[in-house]
Amino acid sequence: MRIGEAATATGMTTKTLRFYEAEGLLPPATRAPNGYREYGQDTLARLDFINRSRTAGLTLAQTRSILRIRDRGEAPCVHVQQVLTRHLADIDEQIAALLALRATVAEFAEASAKSGPAECDPDRICSYL
Repeated sequence: MRIGEAATATGMTTKTLRFYEAEGLLPPATRAPNGYREYGQDTLARLDFINRSRTAGLTLAQTRSILRIRDRGEAPCVHVQQVLTRHLADIDEQIAALLALRATVAEFAEASAKSGPAECDPDRICSYL
């Protein structure tokens, strides 16, 4: 199938497929005599994996490393488990940081609701922060 058909089948754009090929996530497509890229069913399965990897929030580098293991003929399951465990820990850290930020912003918002602009100290840029 041509690049437009592969893009439509996966819900991606042709630009995205070209980008993935340039980034090494997709092997170079075979070319028809007219120069058009030709993709097989194996490419659709690979694009489905890339899409699921993106949905999980993995980086292109993490996705590429998983695909390289598979391309060597090895099962990447242990590596994927390690990547997901680290990624989950990173997400938990981000959530904790966001909750702390939310508490700080909530304090500022609560303080700002208790006073009006007329009560602002003219020597400060803004009394709310």
